[in-house]
Amino acid sequence: MTTKFPPISPKLPVFMHGADYNPDQWQHDPKVLEEDIRLMKLAGCNVMAIGIFAWAALEPEEGVFQFEWLDRVLDSFAENGIYAWLATPSGARPAWMSEKYPEVLRVEKNRVRNLHGMRHNHCFTSPVYREKVTIMNTKLAERYSQHPAVLGWHISNEYGGECHCDYCQEAFRGWLQRKYGTLDKLNMAWWASFWSHTYTSWSQVESPAPHGESMVHGHNLDWRRFVSDQTIDFYNHEIKPLKAVNPDLPCTTNFMDWFYGIDYREFAKVVDVISWDAYPTWHEKASDAAIAAWFSFNHDMFRTLKHKPFMLMESTPSLTNWQPVSKLKKPGMHKLSSLQAVAHGSDTVQYFQWRKSRGASEKFHGAVIDHAGHEHTRVFGDVAELGRTLAGLTELLGTNVPAEAAILADWDNRWAVNDAQGPRNGGLHYEQTVVQHYKALWELGVPTDIVGSEDDLSAYKLLILPMAYLLREETGKRIDAFVKNGGTLVSTYWTGVVDENDLCYLGGYPGPLRETLGIWAEEIDGLHDDQQNRLILEQGSARLGFGGEYAVHELCELIHTEGAQTLAVYGDDFYAGRPVLTVNERGAGKAYYLGARVRDDAFYEAFYNSLASEAGVRRALDAELPAGVTAQLRSDGEHDYVFVLGFSGREETVTLDGAAYTDVETGEPAAGTFTLPPYGLRVLKRSAR
Repeated sequence: MTTKFPPISPKLPVFMHGADYNPDQWQHDPKVLEEDIRLMKLAGCNVMAIGIFAWAALEPEEGVFQFEWLDRVLDSFAENGIYAWLATPSGARPAWMSEKYPEVLRVEKNRVRNLHGMRHNHCFTSPVYREKVTIMNTKLAERYSQHPAVLGWHISNEYGGECHCDYCQEAFRGWLQRKYGTLDKLNMAWWASFWSHTYTSWSQVESPAPHGESMVHGHNLDWRRFVSDQTIDFYNHEIKPLKAVNPDLPCTTNFMDWFYGIDYREFAKVVDVISWDAYPTWHEKASDAAIAAWFSFNHDMFRTLKHKPFMLMESTPSLTNWQPVSKLKKPGMHKLSSLQAVAHGSDTVQYFQWRKSRGASEKFHGAVIDHAGHEHTRVFGDVAELGRTLAGLTELLGTNVPAEAAILADWDNRWAVNDAQGPRNGGLHYEQTVVQHYKALWELGVPTDIVGSEDDLSAYKLLILPMAYLLREETGKRIDAFVKNGGTLVSTYWTGVVDENDLCYLGGYPGPLRETLGIWAEEIDGLHDDQQNRLILEQGSARLGFGGEYAVHELCELIHTEGAQTLAVYGDDFYAGRPVLTVNERGAGKAYYLGARVRDDAFYEAFYNSLASEAGVRRALDAELPAGVTAQLRSDGEHDYVFVLGFSGREETVTLDGAAYTDVETGEPAAGTFTLPPYGLRVLKRSAR
């Protein structure tokens, strides 16, 4: 049965290809718009995001609105078959507002109010700022919601940051009162008897501060949750007037790669379509596999937020101006990195920016149109080539990624892990650990979802739980049911240590998963950066299909088996011979526990190769792939589309499995072995499996 999601907009039922466009910076030269329209069509660009930082151009004085320039842009778009994601300009406010209403400016954690400047330097709680945003968004909605060129709303830009003003303090107290109801419950949840920090009045509660309270972990965790919720509340405030005028016009806001400050899984619930901004630091090393795996992880995470296609809202067509070293993309990398997003579920490829700014901080940021101002550049050629490729991939539009493996990664667990004052205050490296597990699946060509505690696990055969330090009782029960029903679980050290309030479980770790995993974790040893131990796989060699010794570092947990079978032991130190890798048979499934961080990626690839085969997990290709080459999969249920992507930086030979393939770009049959040039790729089609 063919299954596809509808296009993001029925107005544009093809891959969206375009960029952020800032015509408000070029009003002094009307010829620029005319030339830009010509070049957009030449590059195969069909959509632009406009007005993102245009508040001063739209309202140069309080209550004085100028929309004529935006009328001209959108009317020109409509006349030329180009569409727009029309932005609300709240990401940066005009100087007149900061001068007249200083309360709109943020107060930092040191309780000092910022001066005017930068972006996102505004308080999400400020009544004045909310009022001004409502006025602006209402006028935009009334004027443009039915405009034929407008596909949807681009709400603000890269939300982030926090404010500690009096309005936010009161909002935080209200948030806590709604959550806990009484001070007794708050004091218990925060373990406030520690250091005699018990609260006797709600007015005593403030946000964490460098010169005040910062050592109560439940307090820190709740503040992060509040900041995330308050940001989402501000987004809901922004879209209310837009939806009141035209509820059918979709709203999105551009997320950032595994952004720390906002729980995107909660944010996704109120966003119509997920979009995000990807800026890899290509060509740092001979092989780009590591950075490609990180951005593949993010593509998969953003797709999984709604389990349907997403938007690549920003990427650079050449270089950035803010990374430590701004490298040019080598030949082939633009197409490869753009189709990497498509391979993981994006139905758009969009850039920052269309035309380079002439001045200020982004004047040297990459753009489709350079300061030279014409199409006779290498970058424009790369963009135009990709435009032609995307135009030929319309049959893939709306297809999804059929993943049978998943990694669980929650934001509040991440916050709690990084706040834990424990075995390695010099770095627990939670994020790196998660991606190390993910990269093994990426190298194997295993489609993978990035899920949260509340997601349905029934569709998966393999679930990976790296460092699930904060683990709710109900989540443990759901994971236990997943295993009993036949799933394969992999969990690691530093799992099931605290509950949702960052209070340690009593009775032994890994808390809610102790019976599931069949082990008890007694102690954890933090290793210095130059220290390591060994994982020896003698007992598990036959079961896993590989053996040998592997270096482990950073964290080594001392565990006891309580029904689990030992597969590997430590090789050194006073805990030599004790279990480090175990498996527990539970119901129809299996639960593996890895008690230390393995240094070598080769271990994870061999380990997950064994487990994926044992669990019958789907791969994009049933073939061994060269290092640095991955295969990714999209499917409509009738046809599978396999992307073979080469990030090794070298020419590679790839052998296909025995299926009948067609090259989607050329229409030619593909079989056997083919050569992938450096930064090369192929998109292949076969009957669905």
